[in-house]
Amino acid sequence: MKRAGFLLLAVVPVLVTTAVYFALPEHPARADAGTPAPASRQPRERTGATAERDGDDRRIAAAPAGLVAPDKKELAQQLVASAENSTLDWRQAYAYVEDIGDGQGYTAGIIGYCTGTHDLLTLVESYTSRHPDNGLARYLPALREVDGTDSHEGLDPGFPAAWRHEATVPAFRAAQDAERDRVYFDPAVRQARRDGLGTLGQFIYYDAMVMHGPGTGDYGFYGLRSRALREAEPPSKGGDERAYLDTFLDVRRAAMRSRDAHRDTTRIDTAQRVFLREGNLGLDTPLVWKVYGETYRLP
Repeated sequence: MKRAGFLLLAVVPVLVTTAVYFALPEHPARADAGTPAPASRQPRERTGATAERDGDDRRIAAAPAGLVAPDKKELAQQLVASAENSTLDWRQAYAYVEDIGDGQGYTAGIIGYCTGTHDLLTLVESYTSRHPDNGLARYLPALREVDGTDSHEGLDPGFPAAWRHEATVPAFRAAQDAERDRVYFDPAVRQARRDGLGTLGQFIYYDAMVMHGPGTGDYGFYGLRSRALREAEPPSKGGDERAYLDTFLDVRRAAMRSRDAHRDTTRIDTAQRVFLREGNLGLDTPLVWKVYGETYRLP
């Protein structure tokens, strides 16, 4: 669901996220995660981290549903689609496939899975494990070869047509939904709730995760969060929610402006920042916002 000219990176997250990310290869944009703690310190740190996660889990369980509520999750997909595909009808992007010239090969599907950033390969491998006779399975060898590059070798000319055809299959649409939730939506919302953020903050994290990927480097989501935490306290640490989100958006905006492919920051300036300045921390409708100069409304 990536808009032409806008880069989505899929990289590896920090320890606070689920272990699934450690199965993903490193993306070139990922910063070093740092050296492990000495062995003598690891048991104590693991115990402390486990206790902290347990406390987080209890707080999350007691918190309102936020972006996980079905109506809010639908709203989140519409907001992301306005920035990624200039539409509110996010479901039309199941069949989307195009090389948008951003150096990541083919971009496809509802969240902008890319042949160059591993997430498209992971999606097709997972789908094929359950539906081995699908129309994309024959492209798996080529997808493995081009992973991490912008190459189309072994994919042209048939891959785009095969993707579009497979997108008519309900099981493949469900697979796209599941991979979106596993890699992007669920980790972003969970981290936001751990940070004490309400529905708007959860969406702000999710949108950042979609565009920047779950990376710990300077341009990845967890890298951006770490920078924001150095400048402001989240609500979970006693900070003011609006002040923290304002800082996070400042950090993200600066990162976007550093990349030619992301220099248009209207998804922040005339959308998320507008909701924040209105004090709409619950992301309640009606909503009016602009992206790339186009106005969108949800009643």
